[in-house]
Amino acid sequence: MRDLTRRRFLQFSGVTAAAVLAAGGTAVGVDRLLSAPPSGDSVLVLVTLYGGNDGLNTLIPAQDRAYQDGRPELAYAPEQVLALGEGLGLNPGLRRLHGLWEQQRLTVVRGVGYPRPDHSHFRSMAIWQTASPDTSVRTGWLGRWLDHAHTEHGADPLRAVSLEPTLPPFLAGERTAGATIRPEGLALPQKSLAEAYRGLGVADGGDSPLQARAAESVTELFTVAQAVNGALTPGTPNTLAAQLGAVAALVRAGAPPRVYSASLGGFDTHADERGTQERLLGELDAALGGFVDALAGVSRRVVTVVYSEFGRRVRANAGQGTDHGTAAPVFVLGERVRSGFLGEQPSLEDLDDGDLKYTVDFRDVYASVLEDVLGADVEPVLGTWKGRAGFETTTP
Repeated sequence: MRDLTRRRFLQFSGVTAAAVLAAGGTAVGVDRLLSAPPSGDSVLVLVTLYGGNDGLNTLIPAQDRAYQDGRPELAYAPEQVLALGEGLGLNPGLRRLHGLWEQQRLTVVRGVGYPRPDHSHFRSMAIWQTASPDTSVRTGWLGRWLDHAHTEHGADPLRAVSLEPTLPPFLAGERTAGATIRPEGLALPQKSLAEAYRGLGVADGGDSPLQARAAESVTELFTVAQAVNGALTPGTPNTLAAQLGAVAALVRAGAPPRVYSASLGGFDTHADERGTQERLLGELDAALGGFVDALAGVSRRVVTVVYSEFGRRVRANAGQGTDHGTAAPVFVLGERVRSGFLGEQPSLEDLDDGDLKYTVDFRDVYASVLEDVLGADVEPVLGTWKGRAGFETTTP
């Protein structure tokens, strides 16, 4: 009866999702990460801002008359922004990032986008996460990197780790995927149900490979909870600061992942944008600032990239918000990156049906990350793509 119950559970809970589990998309405990051989390799941290962050009120051309005219009540005055030069300044909520700029530890890649932009959150994020603007593909860009690493070095689910509630699609490959850790702990069934759920993870020789891997993931869930929950405060919100705090602790301990993923949502600011976005950018700023502080002594190993699926339109709407747009800045943080501006600032007067024209293809950023941070071959991930952003990292 146990076997029948477990099989039904796997089937009716969507056993097809076991394909991702079979590829390595699983939860891992902090104890397993910290027991692995120490790593001195460079580390990439990707921070995704979900919702379409308004790039023009993040990297602000406050002295541009077209900016002021297009946003009479939403625009920042020149004296309100944190000046960077070339007529641009950061949102006042980004004081720690401004400090990193002054310390020459911040690169701002301007006007990042892709051809024939899509205003749908879902399609645009899919494009960014798969690195495929022209066709739909099943794998994420770093999932393809994981697949290639799997071929060269064997399976290793600890090569890439997400601190988000779910695994982001860009970490899912055809044969392997990243792992997940939830910094707020794991909620498991009450004691009366716990043993029944444990039984679902008991190995059985009659299982198919996918069913066996899905069953194994149930056992791993309890292992992770035992390893992680005792070190974390139950119910702690999965904030960006908590995610990056866990990343910093793992990097300092020499944990083996080469890639970490974290995220912050809420940037779909169609109304009353200014206060909402400034608060969110302040949360981003505080989390990144705390992350940099926590990396003291090992920060040369880490390069952090912050991006969103698209920017917003130049003109404010009637609700004092902004609608879905196109090009926006990408931030690259670290001691090893060449500080300053990369790419041209899009013109606010030469628009494409009200949208900014991109000046840097996001795949240029990805190619530079693959080569300069991960030391990887670009071709298995991006094909014959030749562009590079050129932020020129140095060795750790």
